[in-house]
Amino acid sequence: MSDTPAIPPIEDISDRVRKEIRRAYQRNIKGLDFLIADREHVGAMEKDIVYREGTAVLYRYKPVEQEIYRIPLLIVTPPSNKGYIFDLASGQSFVEFMLQRGYDVFILDWNAPRRDEASLDLADYVDRFIAQSVARIGEITGEGDVTLAGYCMGGTLAVIHAALHAPGPVANLIAFATPVDFTFMHLFQAWAKKDHFDVDELVDELGIIPPELMLGAFDLARPANRTAGQMNLWANMWSEDYVKSYRMFDRWAAETLPVPGEYFRSQIKLLMWQNALYKGELDVDGRRVDLAKITVPILNIVAQHDHVVSHEATQPLMNQTGSSDRHEIISKGGHVSLVAGPAALRRLWPLIDDWLAERST
Repeated sequence: MSDTPAIPPIEDISDRVRKEIRRAYQRNIKGLDFLIADREHVGAMEKDIVYREGTAVLYRYKPVEQEIYRIPLLIVTPPSNKGYIFDLASGQSFVEFMLQRGYDVFILDWNAPRRDEASLDLADYVDRFIAQSVARIGEITGEGDVTLAGYCMGGTLAVIHAALHAPGPVANLIAFATPVDFTFMHLFQAWAKKDHFDVDELVDELGIIPPELMLGAFDLARPANRTAGQMNLWANMWSEDYVKSYRMFDRWAAETLPVPGEYFRSQIKLLMWQNALYKGELDVDGRRVDLAKITVPILNIVAQHDHVVSHEATQPLMNQTGSSDRHEIISKGGHVSLVAGPAALRRLWPLIDDWLAERST
């Protein structure tokens, strides 16, 4: 028996060559298009502004079904990021998915803070912006209950709000990649170590923390990410779907927002350094945040390969809250793949719908 590998038929070789030539042609032509193209359009679903105060903007998406669930859904996005990550494009939109399944969807989004808003702190976010959004939703819908969902630091704010206002209008709590035990936020613990990170000097000097600071943290933690992403883009430049998706995600990352200095100081000192939320020592406006007071149903959603928020960082939601109805979903993918993209639409979002449907009537 010969160990010599079989040579493919000449027709197969010709097909492969033609395919590679066609891809190379498409790659170069589309590469030029990529360089000169306008920003990719984002946002698939129609929405209206129903509340605005300072840096906070509350949107209500227009229903697409005649019958909707009784309990509305409020999504809180991270103050450092724009909320359209939940509504990138048709087929990649969590908002579209939930609207098509009969939910009344609201999103609490953010604008860049003005110079005179540098003093906004945790209390403003959880007791003012989230609380007033919940109240406004009640006025609009006539319902006394709301499902509160949050992503990353938006989830942390939602958890703090739910604990401080329990019992209250929050009927269900959904956490997407939400840190609670900040000792397991390894990326940011390394970046914001006390011995080299003077947060007081930074906040006192700048007032508003620029987005470049946060983006720099990601680059320092994973320096090859940007280069690897660009190499993958070039390798897949022939694919129109890949390029379109890349440009939408790239736009979202590039539009990272500045954050108020006092809010940033609280993040670093209280959450990162003192781990006060996990320890039950976090005070917001003189009130202690006790996770055990959260007794509503909880859905904790984590990404298997999340380099930002580890599984361990989310676990107090499963073992320190007072809820007897706690469920966890561990999804394939990374930090952003929970809230955007066709893979989440196929694998994750139907599970969220199954869990929430029976708790929204």
